[in-house]
Parts: sequence; structure tokens; C-alpha cells
Amino acid sequence: MTMVFDNYIIGGTFLVSLFGSVLLFILRDDSYREKKIEKGSRKFETQTDTVTGTETGKCSPENDSGDDIIIVGAGVAGAALAHTLGKDGRRVRVIERDLTEPDRIVGELLQPGGYLKLAELGLEDCVEEIDAQRVLGYALFKDGRNTKLSYPLEKFHADVAGRSFHNGRFIRRMRGKAATLPKGVQYKTKDGQELRAYAPLTIVCDGCFSNLRRSLCNPKVDVPSCFVGLVLENCKLPFPNHGHVILADPSPILFYLISSTKVHCLLDVPGKKVPSLANGEMANYLKTMVAPQVPPELCEAFIAAVDKGNIRTMPNRSMPADPHQTLGALLMGDAFNMCHPLTGGGMTVALSDIVVLRDLLRPLHDLHDAGSLAKYLESFYMLRK
Repeated sequence: MTMVFDNYIIGGTFLVSLFGSVLLFILRDDSYREKKIEKGSRKFETQTDTVTGTETGKCSPENDSGDDIIIVGAGVAGAALAHTLGKDGRRVRVIERDLTEPDRIVGELLQPGGYLKLAELGLEDCVEEIDAQRVLGYALFKDGRNTKLSYPLEKFHADVAGRSFHNGRFIRRMRGKAATLPKGVQYKTKDGQELRAYAPLTIVCDGCFSNLRRSLCNPKVDVPSCFVGLVLENCKLPFPNHGHVILADPSPILFYLISSTKVHCLLDVPGKKVPSLANGEMANYLKTMVAPQVPPELCEAFIAAVDKGNIRTMPNRSMPADPHQTLGALLMGDAFNMCHPLTGGGMTVALSDIVVLRDLLRPLHDLHDAGSLAKYLESFYMLRK
């Protein structure tokens, strides 16, 4: 599927053009029960999916859809934002190009501050029923010695802690939460059909590989290193409920639970290239250079994971927030601001930004007031700091 973002503004209206298979949610505070609904010249025709029991349908896109906000992307930031603004009574349309469960090797550890923001947004149940693991701090290993550093959580409710989980399961829960608000429409375009959606505010949340950020900011993306990911099975971490950081040579190695039975290992490899997977260089590097630095309790499972061969790599990106004001448009999440995944802070920053934006927009009832909206969005960039 190809997605095209047309940076074309008419009277404070931002245009999104897209092709292919997409997800569309209309989130609002009033419910619609009829099988055929008309608003102005727009028409929805819905039918019940015989497999899922949910309503699906088609939306004729010839005219203004009447949406308040369009969100491009339904990852952590996009799904959380859609649910949050939908609860506030905004008419929100979410467009996502791939509805399959994501399978990534990052975005798997939510710090306690991020969990607090998740709870503030009413989304704390998204870490339930996905076999998420509580994280109470970190264990540090270096040269055969170790120590444990716990989060200072004494003043918080017992449920407050970090969480580690499978990224795709978490996003699936977030998307499901967004879809619980009244009226969801899922549709596919026919061959070659172009859909256009209009709203006074478009928020781009299409992630670290964003194709759209150049229209809205001055991206200075740094790729200081790459992550190499392995899933270890049939092993236990030396310190339960803690992330494990090995201060290795030349860079750190992370171990943390993503379920009750699986441990994820992420190895930080400096530079933009990693040893080749195809010719066996990577497996040799992991066994000869990395394995001797892994704690003895994990070494056997680590080598077994290397031999299994399911080794994955991903460039680590960092990018400071450097937006340029664009009438009717905003960047959020990794499309806007990326920190090195070693910090484990990306999701916390995104959820914190959503809280700021939600509180900022609440007094602004008419998003079609372009002048007021521009001032509010300018304030967002100041308040998020």
C-alpha cells in the first residue's frame, strides 16, 4: 500500500490522501444505531461481520467528512491519542495502513512514569491480558560483579511499576481500546480508488520510519548504533521483575521479560552496520564476542537462541523535536521526537505529550477556528518541555 500525505491547506483544513487497505475509526460521544446513516452529503452503509460480530462498511469520501481530527498511524501514540480525544467528544478518524499485529524488537518496556501517564489517560488496562511483566528496577552487571537499582516507588500505589511486554500485543490492546468508542467503520478501497479525508487538525503518528515528518519538521535523524534482538526461552533472570543491563564491551546488552516464559535480549552494536546474518558473521560474533560477557545464568539460553537463528536487527534512531509551525497539523510520537531505545523512554514521552495535548485542546470547542487552533498548537510545543 502507498500512503501519500498532501501538504495542502485550505482554510485551516489539512488534507490526507491515501491508497490501499486502511483502518478508519469515527470516534464520537454520541452513538449511531441505524444501518444507514447520513450526515450532510456523506453516507455510511454498514453491515455486520459474520466472523467478528463488528460492523463494517464503506464511506463515500466525495465531500468533507465532518471529522474534527485525523490521526495518521495507529501505533502506541496514534491509538492512545484516538481513544483520549474520542473520550473528550471529538470526532476522530484514525488511518492505519497495516492492521496486522506488529512484530518489533523495540517499544517493549514502559517505565513507571509511562504507566502513570497510561493510567491518567484511562488506558492502564492495555497492559492486562497480554502477559505483561512488572518491572521494579534494573540490575547492572560488569566484570563479574552486579548490583540492583530499584525504582523509588514507595509513595505510589502498589500497582505502579514499569511494564515489559510484547510490543505487538500492547498495540493490539491499544487499538482495541480505541475501537470500543461508539461507531467504528472499517473499509478497503476498490482497485485504484483514491480516498481523501479532511479535518481542521491532522496529527501524524506514523512512527520512527515516518514518510510524512519532512512536511512538518526539520528532521535531524542520527543512527548511532543498531540493535540485535534475540528471544531466550527456558531461562530465568537472576533478579526477578528487573531489567538487566550488562555493561559490556563495546556497548551495553539488555535482558528483560516480554512474557512469563520469554526473555528478550537486545545487543547494542555501534555504527550503522552489523555483522552479516546471511554468511554467519553475526552468529560467530554473538558466540565469540558477546556470549563470554553474558552472565553464566543466561549464557546457555543465549547460545541456544543464536543457534536457533531467529536473529533480528534494527537501526537505533534519535531525533530532537524540531518542528516548524504548519497550520492545522501536528507531529506526535516517534515521528516527532526519538530518543535512543536504551533509555526506554520513548513511550513515556509520547504518552506524556498526549496528556499535554488533551488538556490543551479541551477549552477549544471549535477546531475550525484556525487562528485559535494555531495559538493552542504553538503552546503545545512550549508546554511539552
